[in-house]
Amino acid sequence: MLSIRSRMFYLLLKYMTAKSSKNGTLQKRRTILENRARHLPMPHNIIVKQITVENIVAEWLQPVVTTNYRVVLYLHGGAYTMGSCNTHRALASRIAIASQTQVLLPEFRLAPEYPFPAALEDCLGVYRWLIEQGISHRKIVIAGDSSGGGMAIALTVLLRNKNILLPAALTCLSPWVDLELTGESLKTRAEVDPICTIEESRYNAVHYVGKHEAREPLISPINADLRGLPPMLIQAGDREILLSDAVRLTERARKDGVEAELEVWDGMWHVWSLFARYVPEGQKAINKISVFIRKHLD
Repeated sequence: MLSIRSRMFYLLLKYMTAKSSKNGTLQKRRTILENRARHLPMPHNIIVKQITVENIVAEWLQPVVTTNYRVVLYLHGGAYTMGSCNTHRALASRIAIASQTQVLLPEFRLAPEYPFPAALEDCLGVYRWLIEQGISHRKIVIAGDSSGGGMAIALTVLLRNKNILLPAALTCLSPWVDLELTGESLKTRAEVDPICTIEESRYNAVHYVGKHEAREPLISPINADLRGLPPMLIQAGDREILLSDAVRLTERARKDGVEAELEVWDGMWHVWSLFARYVPEGQKAINKISVFIRKHLD
């Protein structure tokens, strides 16, 4: 049964999205997202260390109880045009604590100032840096939400194509893997999704794609050859327009011989784990993520 807190929070999100949709400029939406992050309190027992990796601002999120040689490389969401350490620090920290694994959270470049492939190149540089630090690829999980989930898949495909050792596993929360926007749920879930809209998705896709084609596999990894990729956990809510992306990614992965586990959560919305402080289903989802991470890193 869906918790009362989630039912109430869902209605609040619907109201907030309807209100903020009137602030049409990207800069205003960025400001709103950054300001709302103040209402996502940090958990206790986490140490935050700011670093620079290949000229990229990043943060180490280290639980008090952790194993230093295990790392989750977390790629934040924000539709490739928004998001930062600030907006995703709380979520990444909760994953770090639950999995007892340190998390590296980078701030890759954003569109439209830096369209594809800038963000992907940044993430590639960060992964290579981790390997150069002596961390085994078998002790790295790449995770991400929304566009960060799509980036996690694209980055791993790129690593395989470049014959770079692959991470132990992938975790994708409400992944956006089709920037052509052909999924059925874009229409069937449009009225119930409390966060994402088709119009904003089109806007963000155009600016990220730039002079390229949206169907390119490293932009829309739903079109990529996924053979040889590590096991992946995919979570999605049944009240989000990107549900079809998660379902089709799972189907594509399994077709290509990749172990893929799909969880579709009844009544939940896009990246509901962000709100784990307020809704119990958020922490439950994070706990399942942590079990998956520990399984592949221990």
